[in-house]
Amino acid sequence: MSDYHNKSIDNLFKVIADIGSVQECYAFFEDLCTIKEIQDMAQRLETAILLKKGENYQNISSKVGVSSATISRVNRCLNYGSGGYKAAIEKITTKGN
Repeated sequence: MSDYHNKSIDNLFKVIADIGSVQECYAFFEDLCTIKEIQDMAQRLETAILLKKGENYQNISSKVGVSSATISRVNRCLNYGSGGYKAAIEKITTKGN
């Protein structure tokens, strides 16, 4: 996905990587995104976590409130993506959340 890399996106990701606390994250993302965008991202991550645990699409849809199309996209990223979901899930698992 390197076709979208540019200085502005690099700056965004550098800022996100340097955020020091959950509270700072809330403040930054509340200014940057709509509440719906934040909720959508959180649902995608939760979907990835449940897929990794072996949950089926119907259970995930019911628990998280996402469509099968969203679950399918997240599953595709888990299996063939850049490894971002896997790394995030590993961090969550390692920290005991």
